[in-house]
Order: sequence, then C-alpha cells, then structure tokens
Amino acid sequence: MTYALVDCNSFYASCERIFRPDIKNKPVVVLSNNDGCVVALSKEAKEVGIKMCEPWFKIKDSFTKKGGVVFSSNYELYADISSRVMMTLEHLAPKIEIYSIDEAFLDLSGVDNCENLDQFGRQCKDTVQQWVGMPVCVGIAPTKTLAKIAQYGAKKYPGTAGVVDLSDQHRQKRLMALVPVGEVWGVGRKINQKLAAMGVVTALQLSEMDIKLIKKRFSSVLGRTVMELKGYSCIGFDEQPATKKQIIVSRTFSKRVKDLNSIQEAVSDYAVRASEKLRRENQYCKMVSVFMRTNYFRKQDKQYSGMLSCKLNTPTNDTRDILHAAKLLSQRIYKKDLNFIKAGVLLSDFYDEGVCQSDFFTPHKEREGSKGLMTTIDKINRSGVGKITFAAQGIEKSWSMKRDFQSPRYSTNWGELLVVR
Repeated sequence: MTYALVDCNSFYASCERIFRPDIKNKPVVVLSNNDGCVVALSKEAKEVGIKMCEPWFKIKDSFTKKGGVVFSSNYELYADISSRVMMTLEHLAPKIEIYSIDEAFLDLSGVDNCENLDQFGRQCKDTVQQWVGMPVCVGIAPTKTLAKIAQYGAKKYPGTAGVVDLSDQHRQKRLMALVPVGEVWGVGRKINQKLAAMGVVTALQLSEMDIKLIKKRFSSVLGRTVMELKGYSCIGFDEQPATKKQIIVSRTFSKRVKDLNSIQEAVSDYAVRASEKLRRENQYCKMVSVFMRTNYFRKQDKQYSGMLSCKLNTPTNDTRDILHAAKLLSQRIYKKDLNFIKAGVLLSDFYDEGVCQSDFFTPHKEREGSKGLMTTIDKINRSGVGKITFAAQGIEKSWSMKRDFQSPRYSTNWGELLVVR
C-alpha cells in the first residue's frame, strides 16, 4: 500500500486569501463564534506572536498596528472551498478518503508503478493551487501514520517545498528521529507524558519499542500505531464516510436572551439547519432533543441548564415535524427571568428510508408530498439565488451570532459575487 495525505495550509485563513490577493503576505486571523477568540491563523500571524485561542479583545489593538487582518468565521465559504479541493483530488487519485474539512488520504496503490511519487505529490500540490487557489502540503508513505509524519515534515521544513515522500525506509528513520512523539497520529497528551517518563521522546524511539510492552502498558490502539510506524499498514482505507450517529446544531447567542419568543426563534433556526444536515445524510430521525443554558461565567446570574427529548411516532427528516417537536420542547425547558446564553438542537436515533418497524397502534404514515417539498427547498437554498425560510426562524434575529468581520460568501451566493472594476 502507498498513501498520500494532502493537508491544506492554514485552511480558514487561506480560504479568505483566495479572493483577497492584497492580504497574501499579511498576518491573518479568523475568529470563533461571536468574534470571541482566535481559531485559525496564518504563518505570518504566528510570526508576530499571535497564538491560538487568544481572546480577540486582548490582541485587537496590537494586531491591527502590526498590519494584521481579521475575519469572522465564514463557514459557508470554507465548506465550499473544501468541497472544491476534494473534487480536485478525486481527479488526481484512484481513491480518496476525506479525513476532515482540510485533509484527505489518497490511495496511490499502483501509481508508483507508472509515476514517480515525489513528482505525483508535486503535481497534486500544483493542481490544487492552480484550480482552487489553496496551498497544500503532501506527505507520502506506506502507511497512514507514516503519511502523517511525512506531512508534518512537509509543513515543518521549507526545503521540502511542501512535499515529502517516505517510501524509502532510511528516509523514514531520519525524519522520525526529528519528530516529537507528541506529533505522532494517535498519541495524545497523557500518552505523551507517559512515554516521556519512559524516555521515549521521538517518533523513531516509539517505532523501535516492543509491541507486547506497548499493548501491556498502554493499549492495542497504540500498538497499532507502532506497527504503522514500523511500516505495516494496519489502518484501512474508507472511501465512504461512516453515517453520523447524531446531528447537533448549537450556537452561543450574541447577547443574553430572556424572552421565550427569541429563544424559540433560535431553536427553530437550529432545528431547520439540523434537518438540512439530516437530509444530506439520507437519514430519518426518531429522537429530537433541545437544550439551553445560562452563562455559568456570570456568577451574579441565576444558573440553569435544561435538556428534554421527544420520541417521534415515526422517523422523519421533514423540517416541519422536527420544528414542531423542537418548539414544544423549548417551551417546556424555558424558565422566566433567566439570562440564557446558548441553546441547541440534537437529532438522534437514525434510520434508513423505509426500514423502521411501525408501532401496532400508530401505523406509519408520511406527510403527503414531504420528500418532494423538502428536496425542492434544499435545491433552492443551495442554488445561491434565493433562500426559503420558515416563519418560526424569525426575521431580525437579534440573538444571532455577532460577525462584525465576516467576508462575503463569494462562491455560494449570487448577491455576494466578487466584483472586479
């Protein structure tokens, strides 16, 4: 087996730069929900001293003085750019496994028989840059864990030009001797501390450990990691992502919310989004849950956290059914005179279409025209031309997230297309 791991560089920040060539070499940070703290940053931002998770209000003055550029999270843009990157990779490799929004494994079995792997890696890098505008690094190796090591080297050392091929065992050992054991895929903080106490501080040292000792002192999972570092492929290739077991949509409000009407608007908005995600999974749910809480950091406020669930008679992915259940649950959870700061909707107990056994006393009966209506709504909402919303979602949405620095949705909304003058 031969794998390539393609990883986007500073993904969120790079997405913003695609349509803003004027900030190509400037420090860039992307903020979390409600513009709270830094969740993504460019290499230049790291060089001026910005760190992950730093609160924006603490660094905004010094960062802007250094010529930095800030953006609110633009998830719709990031999801679309990610999709374009993955579609590009599908043109280049026989098989692709999407690992995260900015990473994908490629199965290169047989490619090495007709093409130099290092050249293939550079072709991947150049093609994604040319077709999408996204800079990537490529790590190539006989196992997924070694491909992660190769990708670490491609990002860490500029001399690699963003591509590292670890097909050669001698080269594997040279790089592993430079990689801290905490950077190995599957080695968490606690395992890292235990290994350090045993004198194991590099990936090479971990690869040389006895498998029986690893399984005895740690787990068979870490034993599998060690086998992968030794060059034995133990982690399979999954082209089809596993179906989700649950879907959750939750947000922190931009301000404290007291009235039931605003709470129900927010919960309804989250229920609509969750329903859309459920249909993208081609699943039907039978359990709807709603939760909400106050701000536990405000000690002067009365604290409260509540969650209720409702089991539906039959599985559904119709937004109207899920909306109805969510509104009833939010009304039951709500308490007067409390400052709510967050709410969310959770869908679970999933079924494929038509596989649920109906209850004897409540026979299965779908809404007439449900599937056609939901398909039409989703198609219109994905078109970028217009948006269909339910009245329960509200209009003004004063509770919605604060995004003072959000960029346009250049690639998914006709009204926000880039204008060149």
